Parts: sequence; structure tokens; C-alpha cells
Amino acid sequence: MSRKPMVRPGGRSARVQQAVHTAVRELQAEVGRAELTIPLLAARAGVTPSTIYRRWGDLQELLSDVAVEHLRPDTLPEDRGRLLDDLQSWAEQFLEEMATPAGRAYIRDALLGVPDGDNAGQCSDYAAGQIGTMLARAAERGEDAPDAETVLDRVVAPMMYRILFRPDGLTPAYARRLAQEAVEGFGAAR
Repeated sequence: MSRKPMVRPGGRSARVQQAVHTAVRELQAEVGRAELTIPLLAARAGVTPSTIYRRWGDLQELLSDVAVEHLRPDTLPEDRGRLLDDLQSWAEQFLEEMATPAGRAYIRDALLGVPDGDNAGQCSDYAAGQIGTMLARAAERGEDAPDAETVLDRVVAPMMYRILFRPDGLTPAYARRLAQEAVEGFGAAR
């Protein structure tokens, strides 16, 4: 179970989280990830090391929490008027962002949090939510469409595998092909 308490918007906990997350991002850019320590981060954030240990437990869980926050989508997927177009555009953008060295590092950090924590699940929920938005739009337009799990299995899962383990050949055409294969047979690709 994750050690993170419920964060009240605008409360002390939210201010601490923001300060520590900012310290992580700044110090990663300045000294590199390998040089990060809890005392260094605490000093930059203006909190005690015990505050960080109490909230996150260890450096890896903190890095995982920062990664999850970074991976949260800022906007809804673009509505291009047809599921295939929506999904292809989204898949290209997802691949472009996640296949960068920084994107891969954030993915790895998100996955390496507390084993029974919820950070990896949150990242999965972000993708599922974006896909759900596109599928709801398709339903409103009367398009036949696969379910969200099918899209996750056919688009997100292969991209994530390739991003993490076989990053060569990750092109927009690859993302578009996966999206097309996910909707073929459901009427959306016609």
C-alpha cells in the first residue's frame, strides 16, 4: 500500500508535494538523477529529510510519484471527427512523448515505485481515460468501436514494450498502424 496521504488542495501537504517535486525536477536537471539524495532534495525543497521519508518512504518511491505526476495528461485527446483519426493522432503523440530518453526514464520510475503501490496503475488509468474519451466520442457519432481494453492491448501495450525494450524503429507510421489495426473490423477505419 502506498504511503502517500490524501492531499488536500491548497493544504500544507499539497505545498510540500509541490516543493519536493520541483526540487526533484530542478536537481535532476542540475546534477543528474544518480546524484539525487533525500537530504539534497529536502534542502532544496525547504523541508526536513524526515518529511520526505514519512511521505514517500524512499527515493525510488519519490521518483515514482514525480514520474506519475509528469505522465498525467494535461488535455483531452484531440477530436478529429472519427475514431481512427483520433486514435492515430493520440498514438503518435503518446509515442513521441514517451519514446524520448526523458519519457522512458519517467516510465521506468513510475514502474519502480512501491511494488504494491498504485503509481503504475495510475499511469495505466491515464491512458485508459484518454482512450475512453475517444471511444465515448465515437459512440456519440454512432461509430462501431472496440472496447478500451482492446485498444490498450493493441496500441498502448506494444508501444510501451517497444519504448522500454526495443526503441529502434518507433515512428509515427508505427503508431498509426497500431491504431488502425485496433479499430479494423469495427467500422471505424472505413
